[in-house]
Amino acid sequence: MLDIFQSLAAGFYQVLTWSTFSLMLIGIAVGFFVGILPGLGGPTTLALMLPFIFKMNAVEAFAFLLGMSAVTATTGDITSILFGVPGEPISASTIVDGHPMAKKGEAGRALGAVLMSSLIGAIVGAFALALAIPVVRPLVLSFGSPEFFMLALLGITFVATLSGEAIVKGIIAGGMGFMLATIRLDPISGIQRYTFDQLYLWDGVGLVPVTVGLFAIPEIIDLAVHGGAISKDTVGKIGGVMQGVKDTFRHFWLVIRCSVIGAYIGVIPGMGGAVSQWIAYAHAVQSSPNKDQFGKGAVEGVLGPGAANNSGVGGSLIPTIAFGVPGSVTTAILLGAFIIQGIVPGPDMLLPPPKGKLDLTFSFVWIIVLSNIITVAICFLFLNQLAKITRIRSSLLMPFILLLIYLGAFAEQNAFQDVVIVLFAGALGWIMVQLDWQRPPLILGLVLGPLMENRLFLSTDNYGAAWLWRPGVMILGAITLLGIFYPVIKDKWKKSQDTSPIVHHRIARSEENNRIHWGTVVFVTLLMGCLAWALWESRNFGYRAGLFPWVIGYPMLLLCALQLILSLLKKDKISHVATMGDFEAAAEPQLPQSVVARRTVQISFWIIAYLVAIWLLGFSYAVPLMLFAYLKFGASEKWPISLILTAVGWVCFYLLFEYSLHIPFPPGQLFEWLS
Repeated sequence: MLDIFQSLAAGFYQVLTWSTFSLMLIGIAVGFFVGILPGLGGPTTLALMLPFIFKMNAVEAFAFLLGMSAVTATTGDITSILFGVPGEPISASTIVDGHPMAKKGEAGRALGAVLMSSLIGAIVGAFALALAIPVVRPLVLSFGSPEFFMLALLGITFVATLSGEAIVKGIIAGGMGFMLATIRLDPISGIQRYTFDQLYLWDGVGLVPVTVGLFAIPEIIDLAVHGGAISKDTVGKIGGVMQGVKDTFRHFWLVIRCSVIGAYIGVIPGMGGAVSQWIAYAHAVQSSPNKDQFGKGAVEGVLGPGAANNSGVGGSLIPTIAFGVPGSVTTAILLGAFIIQGIVPGPDMLLPPPKGKLDLTFSFVWIIVLSNIITVAICFLFLNQLAKITRIRSSLLMPFILLLIYLGAFAEQNAFQDVVIVLFAGALGWIMVQLDWQRPPLILGLVLGPLMENRLFLSTDNYGAAWLWRPGVMILGAITLLGIFYPVIKDKWKKSQDTSPIVHHRIARSEENNRIHWGTVVFVTLLMGCLAWALWESRNFGYRAGLFPWVIGYPMLLLCALQLILSLLKKDKISHVATMGDFEAAAEPQLPQSVVARRTVQISFWIIAYLVAIWLLGFSYAVPLMLFAYLKFGASEKWPISLILTAVGWVCFYLLFEYSLHIPFPPGQLFEWLS
């Protein structure tokens, strides 16, 4: 027990060092900006920031990333209340009562309530992480390679359940990530697998460019298609903040209960804030004597989700640190940060120094607590000014987000090929969004692929086929099957029992979409072709190099055939993950298909043009050129605005990346031709 308290104190000291604390403040500032602006997701920005942690030590890196991710839910609640637009998907439920309160002139009260409940929720979640360590540690130390392989498989399955009834799609997406993870030299035999004799692919497909492309490119296309200002409404003076703070303590036990709900659900991989916010809201409704006030501006409807969202951050870190199984999309990307830092989640994270990194684990607790205290304090000081940020036109943000996308991809390995990978991953991500396929399982598969391959080989090498009958493996296998079938059975039972308008709306949409989805048919057919080719190529790999592609490839081929049959039989399902999906679909203005197509083509042109300019001219010349070209000709901004923003963007780029970080940008193909 003494070593635990020593590690707790050591983690606190590490966070308070000047370099770590300053990087946490920078992360908080970035998280502020992301959470306030609807359309820029926390996971997307987290992926964009991954390349910047290469030169940091472990505590600095996680202070920067956790400080950023810990505040997006809090600041996302601000736009949910003021404008009825969720700054983050996990702050969507705050709209139901928060925005009506703002319309009634109680915006300050709602903001005070959500900020204070978020702070309490974050503290509860952080200490849930701290208290779980003594319990989890002996369990983790008892696990062997077979159990860790099954845990990784379980994590993919739980994340795949984000696809609702379309769980087959979710599992296939995870399998796609596994297959992408096989593109590299086999670490033992040295055999090239799917590298096309390209030296760049010997180390595998980069996690950062795939993550950035898969999440950021579809988001930027969506932002460009909808156009206009980020927020369409304005809000008057904000007052009554202290009343909301008093409401938090007046309903203190509700806040504590919802915080526990958020932390508990956060522990379950694949659930996360998208689920916990609605469960917390439902609990707030059921435990209130004034149920008829909900939806009209009940402060309890703000307190519950606000507490649950932030407590889930600490909860989702528990399975990530202990088992390497991310509890959410955010922690799946954070798992990539573990890999970048050379840290392996599992027993080492739960052992005190010098044998383990328990002090680093406890530093996460302090980072979550301190970053949320700082965030709430700043929010209280600058609520009026923060609200004005939502008036920024999306056209002004677009070229700078594109710059971050390509810089983020290049900075991982200083390789132009990574920038090309971003484009291909972005195209795949956009197709998956259009066809209603979940992207998180693919990223998780790419992250867990090398670990699973290693555990699978060790299991078969040490135990043969007998590892399949180990008690821990069988228990985890049963839980995996339960995770696959339970959501489908529960959803069908709920549909047969529930007669609410939302369910009728969902059934109507399902019947409306009860047709052959030819896009899915084509996509799955192409995927089956790629899998068949990969399996054919693997015939010459040998047992060691071919084991993982075989174990993943053949079941994937069968699942793709099943999905193809479901699509052709008009049984394809739309992924209804959360109730908020219907709310957003109803609230979002419908654009004519011709306008959507035209704007999609336009932004796709600029995305490709940016890449071509970087290839021809190099970053140093392409950055100011493309910033100006987009602002002036793509967004039709006035000359002064275009010139000023271009100058500011280029100066920031030069000072940070060339002058300070000394990133070796290539000169550009055009200059090599001329020389």
